[in-house]
Amino acid sequence: MHMMRGGFRRGGFEFSWGMEGEGRPGGGRRRMFDGGELRLVLLRLIGDQPRHGYDLIRAIEERTGGAYAPSPGVVYPTLTMLGDMGLIEDAPSEGARKLFAVTAEGRRVLEEKAEEIAALMARLDALGEMRERTEGSSVRRAMHNLKTVLRMKLGEGDVSEDTIHEAVALIDEAARKIERL
Repeated sequence: MHMMRGGFRRGGFEFSWGMEGEGRPGGGRRRMFDGGELRLVLLRLIGDQPRHGYDLIRAIEERTGGAYAPSPGVVYPTLTMLGDMGLIEDAPSEGARKLFAVTAEGRRVLEEKAEEIAALMARLDALGEMRERTEGSSVRRAMHNLKTVLRMKLGEGDVSEDTIHEAVALIDEAARKIERL
């Protein structure tokens, strides 16, 4: 685990504290999924039960406690690709939304990639667990207080270099102490 600006990194993914970008990956941080990973997550969710695009977005967002939701601009083209690959197909549905179901070939891929998919789902779950532990808790309140005090104190016109160095030293000291917990 490595301390990072605005959060920490575990297993190659940065979890944000919400101070920048309100906890959503992006803004210069590593993407939540690389390459075909989102395809596998969507395929798994559709494999669990037939779903439409919006339901897939909502399922991922719920799994992460609201910390991550893929955009429709990523999900819908990925669904088209999964269809073109023969891994999903349209399913009978009531209403205007297109429902997707996994094909036999899609089931084969789910079995073949079961370990990789389990790791991806664990990544989503870990993000949700982190969000649950930090959002709305005393940790988030304390971080917000620190951010507010720093802006107020350092935003004053005549802040000496000594004051800035002392504030940085206090923050670094707190980070070291928390890391040792």
